[in-house]
Amino acid sequence: MSETTTVVVGRIGKPHGIRGEVTLELRTDEPERRFAPGERLVVEGSGRSLTVTGHHWHQGRLLVKFEELADRTAAETARGWILTAQVDATALPEEDDSYYDRQLIGLRVLTADGAEAGTVAFVVHLPAQDVLEITTPGGTRLVPFVSALVPTVDLAAGTVTLADVPGLLEDVDDSEGAEDVDVTPGEEAGRA
Repeated sequence: MSETTTVVVGRIGKPHGIRGEVTLELRTDEPERRFAPGERLVVEGSGRSLTVTGHHWHQGRLLVKFEELADRTAAETARGWILTAQVDATALPEEDDSYYDRQLIGLRVLTADGAEAGTVAFVVHLPAQDVLEITTPGGTRLVPFVSALVPTVDLAAGTVTLADVPGLLEDVDDSEGAEDVDVTPGEEAGRA
C-alpha cells in the first residue's frame, strides 16, 4: 500500500441555487480528478467528510454538489469550509518535468558543484513562472523554477541542483560582470 498525504483541494464558497450546490475556490490543479463523483473529501479540522455527487463549470466557476448538503440552507452553513483529500504521496502531475509543491518543499538545495546551499521553503506561483523560495544561511533567496537555473530535481535523493550562475544565491556587485541568463517562463507547476 502506498503512502498518502493530506492536501487542501478547495474552499467552499457561496451557495448556488436551492438544491445545495456550492461554488468552489480551487486549491488544486486537478479539479476534474479531486471533485469527481464518489470522491470523499474531509473538512479540515472537523473530521467531517463530504461525498461529491456531481460538478460542472458555470461562468468560469466550479459548482459542486455534495450528498451531505441537500439544500441551500445546508450549503450556506458549509460556506468557508476548507476541503482536503488523501493523495498518493509519490504521485507526479501528468505533465512532464512538473512537480507538486508538497514534493519540492523541504528539498535540499545544492550548488552546481554539489555543496549544500539551503532548503526549499515555499513555491511562489507567479503569472510568468513559478519561483522557489530558498532558505540559505545568508537569508531567503528567490530562484525562478526554470530548467536554465534549476536543471535537476531528484525527488529520490531529496535534492534540487542549481545551475552555476553567479549571484543566484548571493548578492553580486554589477561590476563583476555577471552573465545574463535567458529565463523562459515555465509552465504551471513546472519548468521550461
